[in-house]
Amino acid sequence: MEYPGKRSLFSVMGKDTTRSPTHLSIETHQEMYEHDIQCSPEMACSPHNTMHGLIIAPPSPESPWTLSPLQTPSPSLLYHCIASLHRHEGTIYSIAASKEVVFTGSESNRIHAWRQPDCMERGYVKANCGEVRAILAYGNMLFTAHKDHRVRFWNFTVSDGCFQSKKVCSIPRRSSFLLFPRTNTQQHKHCVSCMAYYHAEGLLYTGSHDRTVKAWRVSDKKCVDSFVAHEDHVNAILVNQDDGCVFTCSSDGSVKIWRRVYREDSHTLTMTLKFQPSPMNALALSPSFNNNRFLYSGSSDGTINFWEKERMSYRFNHGGFLQGHRFAVLCLVTIEKLIFSGSEDTTIRIWRREEGSCYHECLAVLDGHRGPVKCLFACLEMEKVVMGFILYSSSLDQTFKVWRVKVLPDENVCYDYVDQSDSRTQKTEYEMSPVLSPSWVKKKLQGNYFQ
Repeated sequence: MEYPGKRSLFSVMGKDTTRSPTHLSIETHQEMYEHDIQCSPEMACSPHNTMHGLIIAPPSPESPWTLSPLQTPSPSLLYHCIASLHRHEGTIYSIAASKEVVFTGSESNRIHAWRQPDCMERGYVKANCGEVRAILAYGNMLFTAHKDHRVRFWNFTVSDGCFQSKKVCSIPRRSSFLLFPRTNTQQHKHCVSCMAYYHAEGLLYTGSHDRTVKAWRVSDKKCVDSFVAHEDHVNAILVNQDDGCVFTCSSDGSVKIWRRVYREDSHTLTMTLKFQPSPMNALALSPSFNNNRFLYSGSSDGTINFWEKERMSYRFNHGGFLQGHRFAVLCLVTIEKLIFSGSEDTTIRIWRREEGSCYHECLAVLDGHRGPVKCLFACLEMEKVVMGFILYSSSLDQTFKVWRVKVLPDENVCYDYVDQSDSRTQKTEYEMSPVLSPSWVKKKLQGNYFQ
Protein backbone atom coordinates (compact mmCIF):
# COMPACT_ATOMS: atom_id res chain seq x y z
CA MET A 1 0.00 0.00 0.00
CA GLU A 2 1.25 3.45 -0.89
CA TYR A 3 1.28 6.29 1.64
CA PRO A 4 1.70 9.59 -0.16
CA GLY A 5 2.03 11.57 3.06
CA LYS A 6 0.07 14.63 4.02
CA ARG A 7 -2.05 16.13 1.32
CA SER A 8 -4.07 19.27 0.97
CA LEU A 9 -7.85 19.12 0.74
CA PHE A 10 -7.87 20.07 -2.93
CA SER A 11 -5.23 17.56 -3.94
CA VAL A 12 -7.29 14.78 -2.34
CA MET A 13 -10.45 15.87 -4.10
CA GLY A 14 -8.76 16.43 -7.43
CA LYS A 15 -7.26 13.04 -8.26
CA ASP A 16 -7.64 9.35 -7.58
CA THR A 17 -5.19 7.80 -5.12
CA THR A 18 -4.85 4.63 -3.15
CA ARG A 19 -6.61 4.19 0.16
CA SER A 20 -4.59 5.73 2.97
CA PRO A 21 -4.91 7.04 6.53
CA THR A 22 -3.50 10.46 5.69
CA HIS A 23 -5.14 13.64 6.93
CA LEU A 24 -6.95 16.42 5.11
CA SER A 25 -6.46 20.11 5.64
CA ILE A 26 -9.99 21.24 6.50
CA GLU A 27 -10.85 24.84 7.23
CA THR A 28 -11.75 25.16 10.88
CA HIS A 29 -13.25 28.24 12.47
CA GLN A 30 -10.95 28.01 15.48
CA GLU A 31 -9.45 25.29 17.61
CA MET A 32 -12.34 23.00 18.48
CA TYR A 33 -12.11 23.35 22.23
CA GLU A 34 -11.02 27.01 22.30
CA HIS A 35 -13.43 29.56 23.78
CA ASP A 36 -15.75 26.78 25.00
CA ILE A 37 -18.51 27.32 27.55
CA GLN A 38 -16.87 28.33 30.84
CA CYS A 39 -18.47 27.50 34.16
CA SER A 40 -17.06 28.92 37.38
CA PRO A 41 -18.63 29.64 40.79
CA GLU A 42 -16.47 32.73 41.02
CA MET A 43 -18.11 34.46 38.06
CA ALA A 44 -20.56 37.23 38.82
CA CYS A 45 -24.20 36.22 38.61
CA SER A 46 -26.66 38.12 36.49
CA PRO A 47 -30.17 37.45 35.12
CA HIS A 48 -28.57 36.75 31.77
CA ASN A 49 -25.99 34.19 32.79
CA THR A 50 -27.59 32.20 35.62
CA MET A 51 -29.64 29.11 34.78
CA HIS A 52 -30.63 26.52 37.36
CA GLY A 53 -27.64 27.40 39.52
CA LEU A 54 -25.25 27.08 36.59
CA ILE A 55 -23.31 30.28 35.93
CA ILE A 56 -22.56 30.73 32.27
CA ALA A 57 -19.93 33.15 31.04
CA PRO A 58 -21.15 35.06 28.00
CA PRO A 59 -19.12 34.21 24.91
CA SER A 60 -16.25 36.58 24.22
CA PRO A 61 -16.34 38.65 21.00
CA GLU A 62 -13.82 36.24 19.50
CA SER A 63 -15.82 33.15 20.45
CA PRO A 64 -17.11 30.92 17.65
CA TRP A 65 -20.22 30.12 19.67
CA THR A 66 -23.48 31.53 18.35
CA LEU A 67 -26.64 31.96 20.39
CA SER A 68 -29.98 30.84 19.05
CA PRO A 69 -31.25 33.50 16.59
CA LEU A 70 -34.87 32.90 17.61
CA GLN A 71 -34.44 34.96 20.79
CA THR A 72 -35.74 32.32 23.18
CA PRO A 73 -36.36 33.61 26.75
CA SER A 74 -32.85 32.49 27.74
CA PRO A 75 -29.84 31.30 25.73
CA SER A 76 -30.73 27.60 25.85
CA LEU A 77 -28.54 26.56 22.94
CA LEU A 78 -25.07 27.37 21.65
CA TYR A 79 -23.59 26.16 18.38
CA HIS A 80 -20.77 26.73 15.96
CA CYS A 81 -19.35 25.18 12.82
CA ILE A 82 -16.06 23.50 13.70
CA ALA A 83 -15.12 22.28 10.22
CA SER A 84 -16.24 22.89 6.67
CA LEU A 85 -15.29 20.92 3.59
CA HIS A 86 -15.77 23.33 0.73
CA ARG A 87 -15.02 21.04 -2.16
CA HIS A 88 -15.82 17.37 -2.60
CA GLU A 89 -16.17 14.83 -5.36
CA GLY A 90 -19.58 16.08 -6.36
CA THR A 91 -22.69 16.27 -4.19
CA ILE A 92 -22.64 14.27 -0.95
CA TYR A 93 -25.82 12.19 -0.91
CA SER A 94 -25.41 10.20 2.31
CA ILE A 95 -23.72 10.18 5.73
CA ALA A 96 -23.29 7.34 8.23
CA ALA A 97 -21.10 6.73 11.27
CA SER A 98 -19.78 3.83 13.35
CA LYS A 99 -16.68 3.07 15.43
CA GLU A 100 -15.76 6.77 15.64
CA VAL A 101 -15.64 6.94 11.83
CA VAL A 102 -17.92 9.07 9.64
CA PHE A 103 -18.57 7.90 6.08
CA THR A 104 -19.72 10.09 3.20
CA GLY A 105 -21.08 8.86 -0.12
CA SER A 106 -21.16 11.12 -3.15
CA GLU A 107 -21.25 11.10 -6.94
CA SER A 108 -17.77 9.58 -6.84
CA ASN A 109 -17.04 5.86 -6.54
CA ARG A 110 -15.02 6.55 -3.38
CA ILE A 111 -16.67 6.43 0.04
CA HIS A 112 -14.57 8.61 2.32
CA ALA A 113 -13.95 7.76 5.96
CA TRP A 114 -13.38 10.65 8.39
CA ARG A 115 -12.36 10.66 12.04
CA GLN A 116 -14.95 11.89 14.53
CA PRO A 117 -15.37 14.70 15.35
CA ASP A 118 -12.61 16.73 13.68
CA CYS A 119 -13.04 15.16 10.22
CA MET A 120 -9.42 14.28 9.59
CA GLU A 121 -9.37 11.72 6.80
CA ARG A 122 -9.04 8.08 7.81
CA GLY A 123 -9.02 6.80 4.24
CA TYR A 124 -11.63 5.62 1.79
CA VAL A 125 -13.14 2.56 0.18
CA LYS A 126 -13.31 2.42 -3.57
CA ALA A 127 -16.06 0.71 -5.55
CA ASN A 128 -16.33 0.14 -9.28
CA CYS A 129 -19.51 2.20 -9.42
CA GLY A 130 -20.30 5.62 -8.01
CA GLU A 131 -23.30 7.79 -7.15
CA VAL A 132 -23.64 6.43 -3.62
CA ARG A 133 -27.20 7.44 -2.74
CA ALA A 134 -27.42 5.65 0.62
CA ILE A 135 -24.95 4.52 3.30
CA LEU A 136 -25.55 2.50 6.45
CA ALA A 137 -22.97 1.50 9.07
CA TYR A 138 -23.35 -0.92 11.97
CA GLY A 139 -20.46 -2.21 14.02
CA ASN A 140 -17.70 -3.06 11.58
CA MET A 141 -20.11 -3.45 8.67
CA LEU A 142 -20.70 -0.84 5.99
CA PHE A 143 -23.50 -1.03 3.40
CA THR A 144 -23.43 1.22 0.33
CA ALA A 145 -26.00 1.62 -2.45
CA HIS A 146 -24.75 2.60 -5.92
CA LYS A 147 -25.85 3.84 -9.32
CA ASP A 148 -26.03 0.30 -10.70
CA HIS A 149 -28.99 -0.38 -8.30
CA ARG A 150 -26.89 -2.81 -6.27
CA VAL A 151 -25.77 -2.77 -2.62
CA ARG A 152 -22.22 -3.56 -1.54
CA PHE A 153 -21.17 -5.02 1.80
CA TRP A 154 -17.84 -4.02 3.36
CA ASN A 155 -15.96 -4.91 6.53
CA PHE A 156 -13.73 -2.22 7.98
CA THR A 157 -11.30 -1.85 10.88
CA VAL A 158 -9.59 1.13 12.50
CA SER A 159 -6.38 0.32 14.34
CA ASP A 160 -3.72 2.82 15.47
CA GLY A 161 -5.23 5.46 13.24
CA CYS A 162 -5.06 3.23 10.17
CA PHE A 163 -8.29 2.54 8.29
CA GLN A 164 -8.64 -0.73 6.37
CA SER A 165 -11.62 -2.07 4.46
CA LYS A 166 -12.48 -5.18 2.52
CA LYS A 167 -15.38 -5.81 0.18
CA VAL A 168 -17.50 -8.79 1.21
CA CYS A 169 -19.95 -9.00 -1.67
CA SER A 170 -22.52 -7.20 -3.80
CA ILE A 171 -26.24 -7.92 -3.72
CA PRO A 172 -27.96 -9.26 -5.59
CA ARG A 173 -25.24 -11.59 -6.79
CA ARG A 174 -24.78 -11.61 -10.52
CA SER A 175 -26.50 -14.41 -12.40
CA SER A 176 -24.35 -17.38 -13.35
CA PHE A 177 -26.11 -17.47 -16.71
CA LEU A 178 -23.91 -15.15 -18.72
CA LEU A 179 -26.35 -15.09 -21.66
CA PHE A 180 -29.07 -13.59 -19.47
CA PRO A 181 -27.34 -11.24 -17.00
CA ARG A 182 -30.34 -8.93 -16.63
CA THR A 183 -32.95 -11.48 -15.68
CA ASN A 184 -32.25 -11.26 -11.94
CA THR A 185 -35.66 -10.43 -10.49
CA GLN A 186 -34.15 -9.67 -7.08
CA GLN A 187 -32.48 -6.47 -8.27
CA HIS A 188 -34.13 -3.09 -7.90
CA LYS A 189 -35.16 -1.55 -11.21
CA HIS A 190 -34.30 2.00 -10.08
CA CYS A 191 -31.85 3.63 -7.67
CA VAL A 192 -31.77 2.46 -4.05
CA SER A 193 -32.69 5.62 -2.18
CA CYS A 194 -32.63 4.42 1.43
CA MET A 195 -31.61 1.55 3.71
CA ALA A 196 -32.34 0.35 7.24
CA TYR A 197 -30.89 -2.51 9.29
CA TYR A 198 -32.76 -4.63 11.85
CA HIS A 199 -30.04 -5.66 14.28
CA ALA A 200 -31.81 -8.54 16.06
CA GLU A 201 -32.62 -10.48 12.88
CA GLY A 202 -29.74 -9.37 10.69
CA LEU A 203 -32.10 -8.02 8.02
CA LEU A 204 -31.15 -5.23 5.65
CA TYR A 205 -34.07 -3.29 4.13
CA THR A 206 -33.66 -1.35 0.89
CA GLY A 207 -36.14 1.14 -0.51
CA SER A 208 -36.07 2.28 -4.11
CA HIS A 209 -37.54 4.72 -6.59
CA ASP A 210 -39.06 1.66 -8.26
CA ARG A 211 -41.66 1.79 -5.40
CA THR A 212 -40.52 -1.48 -3.83
CA VAL A 213 -38.93 -2.50 -0.55
CA LYS A 214 -36.70 -5.56 -0.33
CA ALA A 215 -35.50 -7.44 2.75
CA TRP A 216 -32.07 -9.09 2.61
CA ARG A 217 -30.72 -11.64 5.08
CA VAL A 218 -27.18 -10.49 5.70
CA SER A 219 -25.90 -13.90 6.83
CA ASP A 220 -26.41 -15.55 3.43
CA LYS A 221 -26.91 -12.39 1.28
CA LYS A 222 -30.34 -13.57 0.05
CA CYS A 223 -33.44 -11.53 -0.69
CA VAL A 224 -36.09 -12.99 1.61
CA ASP A 225 -38.95 -10.64 0.70
CA SER A 226 -39.86 -8.02 -1.89
CA PHE A 227 -43.07 -6.01 -2.02
CA VAL A 228 -44.52 -2.91 -3.67
CA ALA A 229 -44.70 -0.47 -0.77
CA HIS A 230 -46.00 2.75 -2.36
CA GLU A 231 -47.48 4.28 -5.47
CA ASP A 232 -44.42 6.47 -6.01
CA HIS A 233 -40.73 6.70 -5.01
CA VAL A 234 -39.79 5.23 -1.63
CA ASN A 235 -37.75 8.08 -0.11
CA ALA A 236 -36.95 6.89 3.42
CA ILE A 237 -37.08 3.74 5.49
CA LEU A 238 -36.36 2.95 9.14
CA VAL A 239 -36.79 0.09 11.60
CA ASN A 240 -37.93 0.19 15.21
CA GLN A 241 -35.25 -1.92 16.87
CA ASP A 242 -37.59 -2.72 19.79
CA ASP A 243 -40.22 -4.64 17.80
CA GLY A 244 -38.99 -4.84 14.19
CA CYS A 245 -41.68 -2.55 12.74
CA VAL A 246 -40.66 -1.07 9.39
CA PHE A 247 -41.61 2.52 8.47
CA THR A 248 -41.54 3.83 4.90
CA CYS A 249 -42.43 7.16 3.34
CA SER A 250 -42.95 8.12 -0.25
CA SER A 251 -43.53 10.83 -2.80
CA ASP A 252 -47.15 9.63 -2.84
CA GLY A 253 -47.61 11.59 0.40
CA SER A 254 -48.00 8.64 2.77
CA VAL A 255 -46.12 6.99 5.62
CA LYS A 256 -46.69 3.26 6.04
CA ILE A 257 -46.00 0.85 8.87
CA TRP A 258 -45.15 -2.78 8.08
CA ARG A 259 -44.82 -5.80 10.33
CA ARG A 260 -43.01 -9.02 9.61
CA VAL A 261 -45.30 -12.03 9.65
CA TYR A 262 -44.49 -14.28 12.60
CA ARG A 263 -42.13 -17.14 11.64
CA GLU A 264 -42.17 -15.99 8.03
CA ASP A 265 -40.12 -13.63 5.91
CA SER A 266 -43.11 -11.82 4.41
CA HIS A 267 -44.37 -8.41 5.59
CA THR A 268 -47.86 -7.07 6.03
CA LEU A 269 -49.16 -3.51 6.05
CA THR A 270 -50.56 -2.56 9.46
CA MET A 271 -51.17 1.18 9.16
CA THR A 272 -51.08 4.04 6.66
CA LEU A 273 -50.44 7.55 7.96
CA LYS A 274 -51.49 10.29 5.61
CA PHE A 275 -52.35 13.75 6.86
CA GLN A 276 -51.73 15.83 3.73
CA PRO A 277 -51.02 15.10 0.05
CA SER A 278 -47.54 16.64 -0.05
CA PRO A 279 -44.65 14.22 -0.85
CA MET A 280 -42.82 12.81 2.18
CA ASN A 281 -39.02 12.94 1.97
CA ALA A 282 -37.64 11.90 5.37
CA LEU A 283 -38.45 9.87 8.49
CA ALA A 284 -37.11 9.81 12.04
CA LEU A 285 -38.15 7.86 15.12
CA SER A 286 -37.47 9.29 18.56
CA PRO A 287 -35.74 7.21 21.24
CA SER A 288 -38.16 5.52 23.63
CA PHE A 289 -38.78 7.44 26.86
CA ASN A 290 -41.14 5.72 29.31
CA ASN A 291 -42.58 3.74 26.38
CA ASN A 292 -43.26 6.99 24.51
CA ARG A 293 -42.36 7.03 20.82
CA PHE A 294 -42.70 9.82 18.30
CA LEU A 295 -42.52 9.38 14.54
CA TYR A 296 -41.52 12.41 12.45
CA SER A 297 -41.88 12.88 8.71
CA GLY A 298 -40.47 15.69 6.60
CA SER A 299 -42.73 17.01 3.88
CA SER A 300 -42.19 18.89 0.62
CA ASP A 301 -44.45 21.71 1.82
CA GLY A 302 -41.90 22.55 4.54
CA THR A 303 -43.75 21.06 7.50
CA ILE A 304 -42.73 18.24 9.84
CA ASN A 305 -45.65 16.02 10.82
CA PHE A 306 -45.36 13.92 13.95
CA TRP A 307 -47.31 10.98 15.32
CA GLU A 308 -47.35 9.67 18.89
CA LYS A 309 -47.41 5.94 19.52
CA GLU A 310 -50.14 4.61 21.79
CA ARG A 311 -48.64 3.02 24.87
CA MET A 312 -50.50 -0.29 24.66
CA SER A 313 -50.74 -0.76 20.90
CA TYR A 314 -48.87 -0.31 17.67
CA ARG A 315 -51.03 2.59 16.53
CA PHE A 316 -49.64 6.05 15.91
CA ASN A 317 -51.91 9.07 16.34
CA HIS A 318 -51.24 12.36 14.59
CA GLY A 319 -50.04 14.86 17.17
CA GLY A 320 -49.49 17.96 15.05
CA PHE A 321 -46.84 19.49 12.86
CA LEU A 322 -43.84 21.80 13.17
CA GLN A 323 -43.63 24.84 10.95
CA GLY A 324 -40.67 27.05 10.23
CA HIS A 325 -38.94 25.79 7.11
CA ARG A 326 -39.68 27.78 4.02
CA PHE A 327 -39.24 24.98 1.47
CA ALA A 328 -39.19 21.17 1.49
CA VAL A 329 -37.79 19.24 4.46
CA LEU A 330 -35.29 16.80 2.98
CA CYS A 331 -33.74 15.07 6.01
CA LEU A 332 -34.46 14.40 9.69
CA VAL A 333 -32.45 13.07 12.63
CA THR A 334 -33.58 12.47 16.22
CA ILE A 335 -31.34 12.06 19.24
CA GLU A 336 -32.39 12.31 22.87
CA LYS A 337 -35.23 14.89 22.88
CA LEU A 338 -33.88 16.83 19.91
CA ILE A 339 -34.96 16.77 16.27
CA PHE A 340 -32.63 18.08 13.56
CA SER A 341 -34.22 18.99 10.23
CA GLY A 342 -32.51 19.96 7.00
CA SER A 343 -34.37 21.78 4.28
CA GLU A 344 -34.36 22.93 0.70
CA ASP A 345 -34.37 26.47 2.15
CA THR A 346 -30.64 25.90 2.99
CA THR A 347 -31.17 25.91 6.77
CA ILE A 348 -30.96 23.35 9.58
CA ARG A 349 -33.42 23.69 12.43
CA ILE A 350 -32.96 22.23 15.89
CA TRP A 351 -36.19 21.38 17.71
CA ARG A 352 -36.74 20.14 21.26
CA ARG A 353 -39.74 18.22 22.55
CA GLU A 354 -40.93 18.92 26.06
CA GLU A 355 -40.75 15.94 28.39
CA GLY A 356 -44.09 14.14 28.69
CA SER A 357 -45.93 16.21 26.08
CA CYS A 358 -46.33 16.90 22.38
CA TYR A 359 -45.04 20.45 22.62
CA HIS A 360 -41.95 21.34 20.61
CA GLU A 361 -39.75 24.42 20.48
CA CYS A 362 -37.32 25.53 17.82
CA LEU A 363 -34.03 26.23 19.57
CA ALA A 364 -31.93 27.45 16.66
CA VAL A 365 -31.63 27.92 12.92
CA LEU A 366 -28.24 27.01 11.39
CA ASP A 367 -27.77 28.83 8.10
CA GLY A 368 -24.22 28.03 7.00
CA HIS A 369 -25.13 26.27 3.73
CA ARG A 370 -25.97 27.95 0.43
CA GLY A 371 -27.91 25.09 -1.11
CA PRO A 372 -30.54 22.54 -0.01
CA VAL A 373 -29.42 20.49 3.01
CA LYS A 374 -29.57 16.93 1.68
CA CYS A 375 -28.51 14.78 4.64
CA LEU A 376 -27.76 14.96 8.37
CA PHE A 377 -26.17 12.74 10.99
CA ALA A 378 -25.96 13.48 14.73
CA CYS A 379 -24.19 11.85 17.66
CA LEU A 380 -24.06 12.56 21.39
CA GLU A 381 -21.00 13.93 23.15
CA MET A 382 -20.56 13.19 26.84
CA GLU A 383 -20.95 16.33 28.93
CA LYS A 384 -21.03 16.92 32.68
CA VAL A 385 -23.75 19.57 32.87
CA VAL A 386 -24.94 20.52 29.39
CA MET A 387 -25.91 18.17 26.58
CA GLY A 388 -23.38 18.18 23.76
CA PHE A 389 -23.92 16.97 20.19
CA ILE A 390 -21.91 16.71 17.00
CA LEU A 391 -23.95 17.31 13.85
CA TYR A 392 -22.75 16.48 10.33
CA SER A 393 -24.51 18.07 7.38
CA SER A 394 -24.11 18.05 3.61
CA SER A 395 -25.76 20.21 0.99
CA LEU A 396 -26.35 20.37 -2.72
CA ASP A 397 -23.93 23.32 -2.68
CA GLN A 398 -21.27 20.57 -2.40
CA THR A 399 -20.17 21.43 1.13
CA PHE A 400 -19.84 19.13 4.13
CA LYS A 401 -19.99 20.78 7.56
CA VAL A 402 -19.45 19.69 11.14
CA TRP A 403 -21.26 21.52 13.94
CA ARG A 404 -20.83 21.35 17.70
CA VAL A 405 -24.09 21.98 19.57
CA LYS A 406 -24.56 22.46 23.31
CA VAL A 407 -28.01 22.54 24.90
CA LEU A 408 -28.24 24.22 28.29
CA PRO A 409 -30.88 23.37 30.91
CA ASP A 410 -33.80 25.73 30.61
CA GLU A 411 -37.36 25.53 31.89
CA ASN A 412 -38.67 28.70 30.27
CA VAL A 413 -39.27 27.52 26.73
CA CYS A 414 -40.92 29.21 23.77
CA TYR A 415 -42.99 26.77 21.77
CA ASP A 416 -43.07 26.66 17.99
CA TYR A 417 -45.61 23.83 17.92
CA VAL A 418 -48.68 23.95 15.73
CA ASP A 419 -51.81 22.00 16.67
CA GLN A 420 -53.96 21.49 13.62
CA SER A 421 -57.07 21.86 15.79
CA ASP A 422 -56.06 25.34 17.02
CA SER A 423 -56.97 27.93 14.40
CA ARG A 424 -55.50 30.73 16.53
CA THR A 425 -51.94 29.45 16.09
CA GLN A 426 -50.00 31.42 13.52
CA LYS A 427 -47.13 30.24 11.37
CA THR A 428 -43.60 31.12 12.40
CA GLU A 429 -42.16 34.17 10.66
CA TYR A 430 -39.01 33.47 8.71
CA GLU A 431 -35.94 35.25 9.98
CA MET A 432 -34.30 35.76 6.62
CA SER A 433 -34.53 34.85 2.98
CA PRO A 434 -32.33 31.88 2.06
CA VAL A 435 -29.08 32.66 0.27
CA LEU A 436 -28.93 30.19 -2.59
CA SER A 437 -25.87 29.25 -4.60
CA PRO A 438 -26.16 30.03 -8.34
CA SER A 439 -25.32 26.43 -9.28
CA TRP A 440 -28.22 25.09 -7.21
CA VAL A 441 -30.63 27.70 -8.61
CA LYS A 442 -29.67 26.59 -12.11
CA LYS A 443 -30.34 22.95 -11.21
CA LYS A 444 -33.67 23.83 -9.61
CA LEU A 445 -34.80 25.73 -12.70
CA GLN A 446 -33.87 22.71 -14.79
CA GLY A 447 -35.95 20.53 -12.46
CA ASN A 448 -33.24 17.89 -11.90
CA TYR A 449 -31.75 18.83 -8.55
CA PHE A 450 -33.07 15.72 -6.76
CA GLN A 451 -32.46 13.23 -9.56
